[in-house]
Amino acid sequence: MNKLEKDKILTRVRRPGRYLGTEINSVHKSPEEVKLQVALAFPDLYEIGTSHFGIQILYSILNGREDILAERVYAPDDDLEKLLGEEKIDLFTLESHRPLKDFDWIGISLLYELNYTNMLTMLNLSGIPFYSKDRGDDQPLIIGGGPCACNPEPIADFFDAILIGDGEEAILEMADAWLEWKNKENPVKSDLLDKLAEIRGVYVPSHFEFDAVSEKLTPKPGKQSSVKRTIIPDLNATHFPIDPIVPYSNPVHDRLRLEISRGCGRGCRFCQAGMIYRPVRERTPENLMEYARKSLTQTGYEDISLLSLSVGDYSCLDWLMSGIMKEFSKQQVAVSLPSMRAGTLTRPLMEEIKKVRKTGFTIAPEAGTQRLRDVINKNISEEEIIQTVSDAFYMGWKLIKLYFMIGLPTETQEDVQGIVDLVHKLKDLAGKKADITASIGVFVPKPHTPFQWARQISIEEAWERLDYIKDRLKRPGVKTKWQNPQVSVIEGVFSRGNRKLAPLLVDAWNKGARFDGWSDHFDFHLWRELMEADSINPDDYIGGKPTEEPLPWDHIDMGATKKFLQKELQKALDVEKTPGCSKETCSGCGVCDFSNIQPIFSKSPEKVENQESEEGSENINYRKLMVYYSKTDDARHLGHLEMISQVHRALRRARIPMMYSKGFHPMPKVSFSQALPVGMESLEENFIITVDSRFQPEYMLERLEGRLPDGLEAFRCEPFTKGARAGEPDVIYYKVRLEPEHDEKIMAFSEAKEYIVTHTNHKGKQWELDLAQLVEIQSMGDGAFFLSVKNIPGKSIRPMEILGHILGLSPESLAGCRVVKQPASNAGS
Repeated sequence: MNKLEKDKILTRVRRPGRYLGTEINSVHKSPEEVKLQVALAFPDLYEIGTSHFGIQILYSILNGREDILAERVYAPDDDLEKLLGEEKIDLFTLESHRPLKDFDWIGISLLYELNYTNMLTMLNLSGIPFYSKDRGDDQPLIIGGGPCACNPEPIADFFDAILIGDGEEAILEMADAWLEWKNKENPVKSDLLDKLAEIRGVYVPSHFEFDAVSEKLTPKPGKQSSVKRTIIPDLNATHFPIDPIVPYSNPVHDRLRLEISRGCGRGCRFCQAGMIYRPVRERTPENLMEYARKSLTQTGYEDISLLSLSVGDYSCLDWLMSGIMKEFSKQQVAVSLPSMRAGTLTRPLMEEIKKVRKTGFTIAPEAGTQRLRDVINKNISEEEIIQTVSDAFYMGWKLIKLYFMIGLPTETQEDVQGIVDLVHKLKDLAGKKADITASIGVFVPKPHTPFQWARQISIEEAWERLDYIKDRLKRPGVKTKWQNPQVSVIEGVFSRGNRKLAPLLVDAWNKGARFDGWSDHFDFHLWRELMEADSINPDDYIGGKPTEEPLPWDHIDMGATKKFLQKELQKALDVEKTPGCSKETCSGCGVCDFSNIQPIFSKSPEKVENQESEEGSENINYRKLMVYYSKTDDARHLGHLEMISQVHRALRRARIPMMYSKGFHPMPKVSFSQALPVGMESLEENFIITVDSRFQPEYMLERLEGRLPDGLEAFRCEPFTKGARAGEPDVIYYKVRLEPEHDEKIMAFSEAKEYIVTHTNHKGKQWELDLAQLVEIQSMGDGAFFLSVKNIPGKSIRPMEILGHILGLSPESLAGCRVVKQPASNAGS
């Protein structure tokens, strides 16, 4: 896609910042200088995909090789999907805006079953056939990976290869195998697939035959018969992405994600992640502190999120939290923890967290009664839940989030009532001081867990239990959220499905299924009609199964043995608990060989040797500086809030000694001039920043150089004087470039004595304007001219709206127009 096509596309979508590809730490390589080109595809919106840590790891590892290029692509929102179809433009990667079909590999992240239709959208927009059997040797290799790969069968027919397990080492083994194959004379894809199948963790679906009648999956003669998950033995010896991309467009997790461990030893019987990522492998706290130092310098983030399946179980959590707070709190860096296990979030930890600000607080009791928590092996007591929440209230938290599931095996009405009772107890404890949000999910049995044979409750049962809970939690200070049980049914079908579901998925996509995980897009009636038409009974997949029955994913070895899972299921039915894996105990799941693969627990250093922050003295005097900057080229596609966030991060990366506000969420004392409309450029805007009085203005430009995103450039800094920013001038000047074919209409307007139009603002209010009295045009010929617009309060009108009136064109027709706001000092020159 050339620059003109890119500009026309980006000016016509709602959030163009999603598709720029110029973020800080993004990597741009020349295709001619590499041997392997990889497109990392995430089948959900940019805001979701940029928050995924796995993509960050693979992007960093692949681009770390000189002979490999990796670029990103996310599922386009519906507006871009429509535009690409209308303009007959292929879906493109962010970094180079080249079509996906030009890449050697397309690696698709499989994180959630309801993203599968988005995956098909991405292939379709790229002109790539869905089924691997329909793709030739000259088309990209389609590779999958992620937690859904532990049962890849519903989508197996779409993939050439699927990576099962940790990808850090296997991805480079696959790359080397591909490079070796590509250098052969007349390379044939089947030879490559045979070579890839020799790598641990690589599943080649075409090596298996599926009988649609018997629904049996059989390995082909001479091909792989099973696939063993690949495991990184020691995270401390593998790659960590210290320079992650800093996204635009308000990502879901807009913070530095610090993976402190992988795997979980708790053994919750409902939890797929806890089973498929075993064993526990912790990073050392010394390494984590070093990663934090480097990553904060590279990103400018003001939040660190500790990433783990069970953060509270990290052996050195107290030491790490103390170290992070000691070193970074004076830089106003806060720490947030994901959902914490009751009993592990202690008052000392809460004290550390609140030193900067009280970040989110979520705990997951999962069930309302102790009996059911014992069934699922949650191994927490109601006393621990109450004590943890009580401590949080005492420490000043005003909102507590709780997560529960309905439909867990052996659940009774007493267990449902237990959710209501527990929430009421906690709210009574809080009084009027704090609120509680109770989120209720429908339990979906997942492969490779002790509950993989369990029955999933019906839609009717789920609604009955949800309505019961909602009705009884209607009180001030309690908010209830829930998952649509219809969504859970589709998730359950594809979670435990087989290859019979691939045609259903294609049919649903053809009927318009997109973003099924989003409530405003999900259409259960569509899915139900198609399942009936394809003679697919959901109960065949979400119903209970005998433990001796073959399962669609039996050929995928995630480590935990079927015998162990069956034993855990029986213990659940007997309400018998299993101790978690620790330094002293082993549950005997079968993952570890205790020579190469075994749990790794870290040890806290004897003393904290963190570097003290050089900033934050209470006796600092401050002053204000005025910084002038331009916003041009790609930066014009950033919304005002997106731009502010990027400037804040740039200031932090530049280590500008800023003053911060007081209160719940300290923010840099930076004030920006009036917001520009998305798509407009400007040669001179400004922001006022309050800094340490010892900081000299001439240092500002030097430190910001190279730290702002493309298109943002600071060009002057001076002491701020009162009255320096007096608001918008009486007349605002713009330089406009259009196609020369519009010159005649422009000249006609410039000669008109009166030009009355009816203008409608964004709130729908209408009024008449005489553009001839508000606007002057000075033609420069060949489609370029200067536009001066009087700034009359209550009658403001934007340049693009003016042009629309004068030329009689829609905003879409003006997509190629460039409008550049001019500095008042040289307007018209």
